[in-house]
Amino acid sequence: MEPNAADLESHAQPLAGGYSGETFLVSTAGEEAVMRIYGRHPERATVDAALLDLVRGLLPVPRVLEVRPESPRDPSAEGLHPGSARPPYLLTERLPGERLDLVLPAADTAMIEALAESVGRVLGRLSGMPFRRGGAFTGPDLSVADHPGMSADLTGWVEQHQSSGPLSRWTVDDRRGLLEVAASADELLCEVGRVCLVHSDFNPKNLLVDPKSGRVTGLVDWEYAHAGLPYTDLGNLLRFERGPFGDAVFAAYERQTPTPDQQALLRARAADLWALVELAARAGTHAVADQAHDLLLSMARARDLTAALVRDPPRG
Repeated sequence: MEPNAADLESHAQPLAGGYSGETFLVSTAGEEAVMRIYGRHPERATVDAALLDLVRGLLPVPRVLEVRPESPRDPSAEGLHPGSARPPYLLTERLPGERLDLVLPAADTAMIEALAESVGRVLGRLSGMPFRRGGAFTGPDLSVADHPGMSADLTGWVEQHQSSGPLSRWTVDDRRGLLEVAASADELLCEVGRVCLVHSDFNPKNLLVDPKSGRVTGLVDWEYAHAGLPYTDLGNLLRFERGPFGDAVFAAYERQTPTPDQQALLRARAADLWALVELAARAGTHAVADQAHDLLLSMARARDLTAALVRDPPRG
């Protein structure tokens, strides 16, 4: 018997960790499950379900229990005002483990090494799942199309975001510095001739781990996944990380790579610049966007992709 969406939603408890407010803990058939509502991006319900089916057995992802796709002829919407129709959703099993961002602060040296080793293995597997071309997934068959509104190079991407918003208020010198950083990143990335599956939100809030063994038990929230550069998820994870955990993850990641790349860390920071610029352009909306803004400003002023975050830098 299929779960009743209305009953599930009426007993749903919001899950902490993200900013979308679309993920809930529910109960079905006497077991806990996770329900993702696709109000903002209804087309992603079937895409995410297909991705989870694709990687299940290779990566620690939840089993899909049910998916309701986007459809203008959805029977549940009959007789309802268009604005009150239920959006698509994805129902998955609830995986064991705790969020990495909650486990890591109290981890000792041995646990940090165990966590890093397991995370590095997951990153290595992700970066080894090839696609023929880069872009956004457009349907349950995982067809790939160009990212809408995205410039073909980082320099153009930066220029787009400097035309308005927080980055437009930087000083001329800071804006010039960011363009120099983007140009150096473009040079690093143009040498990468491979495309793979990218989670694109690979951070400790989306990683579940066993707090006793350090093993990764889940990689969740695939709504931004696409086909892209093999260094993107590594760069995402290391965005604000400049400590022992980041060093250990990078070492574990390199052990998973058949042909080590001496420029891997630089390419990872370069690949993450796409997301960092977009996030920094939303400074003022939440704390992570503010942190991204300040890190990007530190990079621009140092003219260096590897620059660390300078807390509370003066804003232009």
